[in-house]
Amino acid sequence: MGGEGKKDEMILLNPGPVNVSERVRQALVRPDVCHRESEFTELLHGIQAKLLKLFVPGAESDYAAVVLTGSGTAAVESAVMSSLPPGKRMLVLNNGVYGERISQMAGLYRLGVSELKYDWTTRPDPERLRLALRQHPEAHAVAMVHHETTTGLINPVKEIAAVVDSQNRVFILDAVSALAGEPLDIAGSHIYMVAGTAGKCIQGFPGVSFVLVRKGFLERMRGYPRRSIYLHITQYVDDQGLGTIPFTPAVQVYYAFDEALNELMEEGVAKRIQRYKKVATLIRDRMTKLGVNPLLTPDKLSNTITAYHLPEGVTYQLLHDRLKKEGYVIYAGQGQLQSQIFRVANMGALTEAQLVGFLDAFERVCGTA
Repeated sequence: MGGEGKKDEMILLNPGPVNVSERVRQALVRPDVCHRESEFTELLHGIQAKLLKLFVPGAESDYAAVVLTGSGTAAVESAVMSSLPPGKRMLVLNNGVYGERISQMAGLYRLGVSELKYDWTTRPDPERLRLALRQHPEAHAVAMVHHETTTGLINPVKEIAAVVDSQNRVFILDAVSALAGEPLDIAGSHIYMVAGTAGKCIQGFPGVSFVLVRKGFLERMRGYPRRSIYLHITQYVDDQGLGTIPFTPAVQVYYAFDEALNELMEEGVAKRIQRYKKVATLIRDRMTKLGVNPLLTPDKLSNTITAYHLPEGVTYQLLHDRLKKEGYVIYAGQGQLQSQIFRVANMGALTEAQLVGFLDAFERVCGTA
């Protein structure tokens, strides 16, 4: 079947937005409701309860789920800006575009920011962090990206969290591309703030994101300066306790998010992680057979993104356009990797058969390149 027939059903191999199930899509067409009415309160409280049950099982009473309208970046920015008292700094572990973005957020608001910067294919070193925190008592919080989608690299959350905890600092984790795709023990690692979003491994639509916040830290944050009208976290907690949101939420997207969370509860977080891992392995094994070289060594790889060097003599644009004609959307590299790599994500409601279809199309396209 040619590309023409497939145009209305693109298989998205980019790291969000992802393909969603028909069930999640149908949730968008539920009746319109006012966000100040009890129907919305019920929806919101349901979403919050499910987020806590899924991601901090057994420690639900220790965390609050703050839900806001915006992409994952909005959740990360709200966490970053709400977490610093006056005169304190944030230490950012930066080994990719999204670590860099956290630094920019702190810098833009003239909050003190320091960095431990690494090459994009290198993981942060926990012992180097321990030393930096001992030397810098003014570093109140440490921020890191869990799954750095720039390269598909997984950062060592457990080890970094242990260091941050041992030095009595606040750990802020951007888990936007990782939650429901990678194992993460938020409560066990005493992570204070975790940012996530609907439109990646949770398999909802983009436009709603969230921050899971440890309640003890939340109380401390109430005394910190308000640096944003829209993104200040503690106001959401107060309003959401009343079952409302300070600003107009994307109600229909929340309905779909709720349905995506129901799906995730039925599948189970551990099973979803396994499903992603299995199809990632399928893609990696086939690419190896085709002689396409991955950017990272296997020990650093996430379960949902693989970055590859472009095949000899093939530009990204050519590869992208030919695959899109076949009904598949791949993703470009970022920054200095832009002309060197392409990325294949396997998040979303995709079947093994659809991914095999992509690999067959990839082989055909490269054969004619």
